[in-house]
Amino acid sequence: MPTITLAPLRADGVSVVYGVRRVLTDVSLTVAPGHRLGLIGENGAGKSTLLRVLSGNETPDSGVLSRPERTGFLWQEVRFEPGETLAALLEHALADVRAIERELEEAAVALGGDDPSAAARYDAALAAAERAELWSVDARRDELLAGLGVGDIPLARRLSEVSGGQRSRFALAALLLGRPDALLLDEPTNHLDDEAAAFLERQLKGWAGPVIFASHDRAFLDAVATGLLDLDPARSGTTVFGGGYSAYLAEKAAERARWEKQFADEQQELKELKHAVDVTARSIAWSGKVRDNDKFVKSVKGNALDRQISRRIRNAEGRLDDLRGSQVAKPPAHLAFAGIPSGFQALGDDAGVLVHARGIRIPGRLSMAEFAVPANARILVTGANGAGKSTLLAVLAGRLDPESGAVQRRRGVRIALLEQDVRFADPNSTPRRIYQASVGERRAEAVPLTSLGIIAPRDVDRPVGALSVGQQRRLALALIVARPPHLFLLDEPTNHLSLSLATELEEALGAYPGAVVVASHDRWLRSGWTGDVVHLA
Repeated sequence: MPTITLAPLRADGVSVVYGVRRVLTDVSLTVAPGHRLGLIGENGAGKSTLLRVLSGNETPDSGVLSRPERTGFLWQEVRFEPGETLAALLEHALADVRAIERELEEAAVALGGDDPSAAARYDAALAAAERAELWSVDARRDELLAGLGVGDIPLARRLSEVSGGQRSRFALAALLLGRPDALLLDEPTNHLDDEAAAFLERQLKGWAGPVIFASHDRAFLDAVATGLLDLDPARSGTTVFGGGYSAYLAEKAAERARWEKQFADEQQELKELKHAVDVTARSIAWSGKVRDNDKFVKSVKGNALDRQISRRIRNAEGRLDDLRGSQVAKPPAHLAFAGIPSGFQALGDDAGVLVHARGIRIPGRLSMAEFAVPANARILVTGANGAGKSTLLAVLAGRLDPESGAVQRRRGVRIALLEQDVRFADPNSTPRRIYQASVGERRAEAVPLTSLGIIAPRDVDRPVGALSVGQQRRLALALIVARPPHLFLLDEPTNHLSLSLATELEEALGAYPGAVVVASHDRWLRSGWTGDVVHLA
């Protein structure tokens, strides 16, 4: 039987432009079989776009692609009709495997004929069947569904009859069941709990073909990736890092230090050159004494000095022009809450409990005897999907009234909730207009939206409906950062945010002067949490 060598997945010079906006510029990569490349970068950097291009679902404006024939793609959203059954979703993913099965049967029949190529055909079909693990489909299906936490859901159910998270898990199971030669995954750990994420890690580490995935899950990146491709164009463009997320953080910290030093050095040189051109060079005068009133000597030496001064000025001006044209941009400021508004501390450090919930009950969603939030609380709420984390935050924020129980809020307390799913009423409005309407013209002028470093300048005047999910969530965060509340509630704060912004947000929350309650399944965030933890069963 011939040995089948899996092909790598390659892209060379891929560029994508949407209208006047360039999303990807000259991206090149090669992922060999058995290697796993994580895509990272700011929201809108083009991670999902690159995956669509690599999968063949989108055509780039330029560039050359090559991929294994059987390349599977996991979309962020399940692309199946709500009326279809879960069994149909799984069977649809097996279309390639069924085709391999038919080819193997036909090749076996052909062995009894006179075709001299029949043996080679059969060997190729057999190799493809083994690579697709044809004979273990049923067992693998049960293993995948159980490992992803949906093994107890009847396959006769329609997609509309299960939750969005369950649909995503079935779509992931279906993709893995088909055993494609290469995998492209867009946020594969969305909606996965710890056990399911760990199960997926094991699956991908044992994958024979190339794997490329975009993820905001830092623990997943650290565990799975053999390399990272940073699409953030802020400084050095597309950059490949070897190793997982921890190695990436160390390199990014070193790069940030180099960037800050280069910027400081260039600004100092600019200052000195300006001084040389505007002050020092022009103040130089020939001070040599002329003996015997020799006007000829004075003229000659004076002209020589003038030429020397002129040359120095031209050299300084030339260097100044060069540096002005090539100087690096100022490193973006780290996220910080943009000045605490006057009156923020009116409640005082001794404000006691800001919100106190007792006997809260919402049938099928939440049942809690007591939950108190002191003025300077740091509380992490954990629990499986469906345990009631989002419901609890909505109750604390006053967005949802419990069927029974009571919620007391301190008089004058201001509460803000960063929701998982952000929706703005007018999709045609822009971030700039939404920001001004939310924080008021005076504060919007004092703290401009672009100064927060959360929304890219190119996006502030785009219709909010044209922004990605992550970009819209960044706007929601900016509205809160610009006007910090006494109690900040965050529902899965790292979902849909870039890795760098998620890390900066966590660090900023550590010094937040008010109370913070975070609901999260983010393993990276939870591993570094130093405050109180409340687990919902």
